[in-house]
Amino acid sequence: MNNNVQTGHYQGQDGYQTMGEDVKQQCHRYMNYHVIGEMNDGSQFEGIIDGMDEEGVTMLIPEDIMENNNRQQYGYDGGYDGYGRPRRRYRRYRRRHYPYRFLRNIFLYPFFYPYPGYGGY
Repeated sequence: MNNNVQTGHYQGQDGYQTMGEDVKQQCHRYMNYHVIGEMNDGSQFEGIIDGMDEEGVTMLIPEDIMENNNRQQYGYDGGYDGYGRPRRRYRRYRRRHYPYRFLRNIFLYPFFYPYPGYGGY
């Protein structure tokens, strides 16, 4: 019985990548990169790969938080500060550990750039 996994190639963001590549190898390749992780159940999350060990990968997962305002607790807020400006948003990162057995794939996070010659005006 032949249990060889057939590997092909597909066009990824950083060139050709091997399909069927071990998730641990993908995590090692994308160490310190902003990536999208795909779990076995199909759910996805984004984060920065911070470290690896034999059991899994440690990632910095972004969390959006809003500026805390005293008016918010009394119901006067509506998403704006007291001067009619939108409240400030912040992003912080928390470390989370994901075992390799729960990860299906790792992709580079797609950053889109404007077309050349586009001045933005």
